Amino acid sequence: MISDFRPAKKSAKSLRQTVTKTPTAPDEQSFRTPEEIAAEQILTPNEPTANIINMNLSPSNTKKSNNKWQKLRLSWPPGKKEWITSGILVILLASGTSYALLRQTAPEEPSQLVVARKEKLPTTVPSTLTGLPVEPSVNQQTVTGVMIENSLYARPQSGLGQAGVVFEAIAEGGITRFLALFQDTAPESVGPIRSARPYYVSWALGFDAGYAHVGGSPEALANIKAWKVRDLDQFANGGSYHRSSSREAPHNVYTSIAALNKLENSKGYNTSTYSGFERKKKETPLKTPTASTINMSISGPVYNADYTYDAATNNYKRSEGGEAHIEANTNSQISPKVVIAMVIPYSLASDGYHSSYSNIGSGVAYIFQDGGVSVGNWTKTDNTSQIKFTDAAGNVIPLNPGQTWLTAIAAANKVTYRP
Repeated sequence: MISDFRPAKKSAKSLRQTVTKTPTAPDEQSFRTPEEIAAEQILTPNEPTANIINMNLSPSNTKKSNNKWQKLRLSWPPGKKEWITSGILVILLASGTSYALLRQTAPEEPSQLVVARKEKLPTTVPSTLTGLPVEPSVNQQTVTGVMIENSLYARPQSGLGQAGVVFEAIAEGGITRFLALFQDTAPESVGPIRSARPYYVSWALGFDAGYAHVGGSPEALANIKAWKVRDLDQFANGGSYHRSSSREAPHNVYTSIAALNKLENSKGYNTSTYSGFERKKKETPLKTPTASTINMSISGPVYNADYTYDAATNNYKRSEGGEAHIEANTNSQISPKVVIAMVIPYSLASDGYHSSYSNIGSGVAYIFQDGGVSVGNWTKTDNTSQIKFTDAAGNVIPLNPGQTWLTAIAAANKVTYRP
């Protein structure tokens, strides 16, 4: 065994002395014991290695580093200390290799850096009709005006609560009627629809609107032709209207805004060019309302209108004939954002039956909004011009965005209000 050739408890220095060539007598150089030959073969397997060992273990190097490296000096064959040291080196090398392989093969963790996305906010503009935010394309659509009846047989009506602007006046015999204008909304049911009157036609022209009606007074029908109104008369366009089985004629003619828009497009009425009412950018409700209850005496108890200010919504709940005015499509009380009473001279037409309003010119106006009232003037210079509302100094009175309800009254004393 190799251990048999290892000198007992020999240090590296003694081994160096054994293999180092030193001058000896001729007989000593030629004679070597078997133990010396075996030790030399083990420690000096070839000449280059032996030279390196001899160089590193030379007496001068040994003297300089004897104390410094004494504890790290290994021997061969390996003993307990050498085997432990080798094992530790193998473990460390294996760990390093494994870590390098894992770094090469393991998928990289996704980056934790969160990049904030700039989401494109929807672009809206104020509606020309209502002032409410809408897509820009809405303002390019046609405004559609519909004549809606208000007799007891016509209530509750469909579409009135969803219109952007509503005009109210007496049609005949004290019975009021409405011109409802649509552009922002498109109710599936609108009606019942009745006949035209000249002042409604004039108001519709101010919005460059299509005008849906079922016939009309002789004067109104003549004006529609003379004023080149966008005529949507049911008599000539029956396919765009239908009759409801739940109502008796003539209180049963209905339509939808989609059907009327299709009719308008077929006639080339693809857009409306007009100036809407001046609108405020923000509502400004009063902390202490000065006009919470409004009463309008129009023609009689069945048709007189009342409004109650709702501070929670900044709207006005409408009643007529002493009862809440209900929108049939939503089964909710009609609640405009702005209520305006326009003092317009009223009389009977030449036939002694139909109503006549001097709606071209100017007069006093009561503008109710935000729980208060502004007393100013209304002005409409011609049939195609828009109505303007100004204060005593001639400045335009801006209106809140939302539904605007305008009622023609015969005199200033026909409208009252209280806090």
